[in-house]
Amino acid sequence: MHWLTLLLLTPMLGAFLVAAIPGQQAVLIRRMAIFASGMALLLACGLWFLFDSTATQFQLSESVVWNERLGTAYALGIDGISYPMVLLAALLSLIALLASGSITDRPKGYYLLVLVLESAMLGVFMARDWALFYVFWELTLIPLFFLIDRWGGKNRQGASLNFVLYTMGGSVFMLISLLLLFESVPGHSFSMTAITEAGRALPEDTQVWIFLGLLVGFGVKMPIFPIHGWLPLAHVEAPSPISILLSGILLKMGAYGLIRAADTLPAAVMALQTFLMALALISIIYGGLLAWRQTDLKAMIAYSSVSHMAVVLLGIAALNITGLTGAVMQMVAHGLVAGATFLLIGLLYQRTHTRDINQYSSLIRVAPRFAFFTTLAFMAAVSLPGTAGFIAELHVLIGGFQQWQWWVLALSLGVLISAAYAVRTVGRLFTGPVRPDMQDVQDLQRTETLAASILIAGILVLGVFPAPLLSLLDVSVTQMAALFTGGGQ
Repeated sequence: MHWLTLLLLTPMLGAFLVAAIPGQQAVLIRRMAIFASGMALLLACGLWFLFDSTATQFQLSESVVWNERLGTAYALGIDGISYPMVLLAALLSLIALLASGSITDRPKGYYLLVLVLESAMLGVFMARDWALFYVFWELTLIPLFFLIDRWGGKNRQGASLNFVLYTMGGSVFMLISLLLLFESVPGHSFSMTAITEAGRALPEDTQVWIFLGLLVGFGVKMPIFPIHGWLPLAHVEAPSPISILLSGILLKMGAYGLIRAADTLPAAVMALQTFLMALALISIIYGGLLAWRQTDLKAMIAYSSVSHMAVVLLGIAALNITGLTGAVMQMVAHGLVAGATFLLIGLLYQRTHTRDINQYSSLIRVAPRFAFFTTLAFMAAVSLPGTAGFIAELHVLIGGFQQWQWWVLALSLGVLISAAYAVRTVGRLFTGPVRPDMQDVQDLQRTETLAASILIAGILVLGVFPAPLLSLLDVSVTQMAALFTGGGQ
């Protein structure tokens, strides 16, 4: 069975079925989209029983040559780093669809585009050919542009254009770097395996220049300071379910690509290690301070994503097993936390039509389920013990300390800033007298409670019992860390 192809095509098949349903049947369209995404999640979970966490090579691999002269192939495969991202993408896509009940304007186009986007995101994490990876990477832009432009807020045109221009600008640097790597392969091939072998053999100076191009391309999507300008506007203007995917998955695509780039060009990463560390620490503090200054709840979570994704960069820059493990753990943890916070804030906005934190108060009296899940989500964003973020940031902190000693204390400063705006937000939302215009806020409904429960449960289970995920990562991370003899173990 070509399990990965089946997983890749399931949301796309759902999109075709949605396209065949008359536009007036909004309920059937929604159910079909949720069913297709749910089947994709079941398939992704089913791969757990086929995946051998002790194997060093990519698994469930499929490869069909597309163009022998260009060296391109339809090649898929997963390892301990990509499989958690596949699970996360499938889960958050379903959550986003469950949270899309308020989309009543042109629902057919909306649900179709979300399913196409899910297929493209899954393709990014499963591709084993850089040309195929690039196709899926660019394919995510098309549905995202229309989802923001057609269903976003009042500044949606500017936000969608800003997003596409930033990402395409970064993609130019990525493409040039990939072409340089392609030229270095004997016989010319875009195969990730062949490019990895050729890339590691390149001189250090050449590796550095190629890696810098990839850093810009992937850094725009992560995003890394100072190429993060598209993020706040896109998050604020995007429909709330799409913000779940933007922060939960799209940012992880950049981090995942950077991990693959580091694996391909180890000499470059070692040469730029201190630069990457400095970039990460600046982004952690910068993103936290900007989040602390926001009164718009979506803008606050967007800027906090800059800080949290910088923790991933710091873990990658540590170049040791503990740091790299923390980086991938943080990708999963932030995906769940960002998904939960954007889900809840988006549902709250649908009811109150405001995202201004100063216009809320004492919602615990009128919407206790909102108060419960939102408080848990913000506490998870602070990486309290017992949450997935704590395990991730602890690994990054230890890995960073092994490499840079006391410099890594700046990460602790970032955590303190996160705690400041998280506690302030929970206090503003759920304490004080009930405002007259907030007395009739509807609490979470059954489907919404289910979606929030799944994400919060994932955060808490991984925080208390992280062993399955850590064992999944172990072999792939250990194999990668062995490349960096100067990084320590």
